[in-house]
Amino acid sequence: MSQPLALEEIRQAPKVLLHDHLDGGLRPETIADLARESGYAGLPTTDPDALRAWFREASDSGSLERYLETFDHTVGVMQTREALVRVAAECAEDLAADGVVYAEVRYAPEQHTQAGLSLEEVIEAVIEGFETGSRGRGIKVGTLLTAMRHQARSMEIAELAVRYRDVGVAGFDIAGAEAGYPPTRHLDAFEYLQRENAHFTIHAGEAFGLPSIWQALQWCGADRLGHGVRIIDDITVSEDGQAKLGRLAAYVRDKRVPLEMCPTSNLQTGAAPSIAEHPIGLLRSLNFRVTVNTDNRLMSGTSLSEEFTKLSETFGYGWDDLQWFTINAMKSAFLPFDERLALINGVIKPGFARLKWRT
Repeated sequence: MSQPLALEEIRQAPKVLLHDHLDGGLRPETIADLARESGYAGLPTTDPDALRAWFREASDSGSLERYLETFDHTVGVMQTREALVRVAAECAEDLAADGVVYAEVRYAPEQHTQAGLSLEEVIEAVIEGFETGSRGRGIKVGTLLTAMRHQARSMEIAELAVRYRDVGVAGFDIAGAEAGYPPTRHLDAFEYLQRENAHFTIHAGEAFGLPSIWQALQWCGADRLGHGVRIIDDITVSEDGQAKLGRLAAYVRDKRVPLEMCPTSNLQTGAAPSIAEHPIGLLRSLNFRVTVNTDNRLMSGTSLSEEFTKLSETFGYGWDDLQWFTINAMKSAFLPFDERLALINGVIKPGFARLKWRT
């Protein structure tokens, strides 16, 4: 195994992030500020360092449901236009500081209307924040509008994704607890998006197994899979190390379906027992369209550079591997082909070449 790459080196690499939740990446200082300004009294503590530790501990329970509870606090302080602009701007700043050159950040507009904002006002505030935070930092940020799978507003959110697709919204997503809330409940929204030639991803194969992935692809027509770790259940590895793919796994690999994998988050929610045992290692070796992501940077105490560092330490990945993951992500982005190509050839490949060949 080669020498692992250092975090500070990886931070300099041009990276692409496809699966990151806006309400999962707030700075603890900002949460405390916004709670004070809005009168939100639900925080366990207002000390930023203690707050950072609390979010991490509450997220390490091994339960997706418990993990999702931490969002009550972040969403609770993201109910005004000013708060949304600030959170989005800081998100873009933090991602740029980590070397991310393109990101798609998702959030559910319906969760930010408690203080009277309309869905349109929420969307426009977030777009404004990303534009402000991105300016002059060498990063482009698109948003994914998320519908909650246990609610009934997916068609409304899908229509907004189409309406705003030329001014900052890259696509659509559904999220929330998978068990009991199959993506087929939102089939009308997905069929509408397909008729409108719009892009969408679906959280699938994280807390629930192969049926979730099958429905997302074959019933709903998803462009990408959010997580998708349970595709491993359709792969059998024999004692001599030979892997046999089932029909669904073979389809996912053959069709180059992008897998938005989030290693640290998957450990926290119990989708994988350790980085070493995370399906990403096998899926990478089998050449699935794997991408590496953060999911929720605050809850997981992580960044994209830190995710890559853990993978380099665990699997011995070098610059060629990190470039492979990054180009996979850029190929899979909900961005016009010429723009993806320009970033791959003009930014990503030259950036990795400088790191790879410098002495």
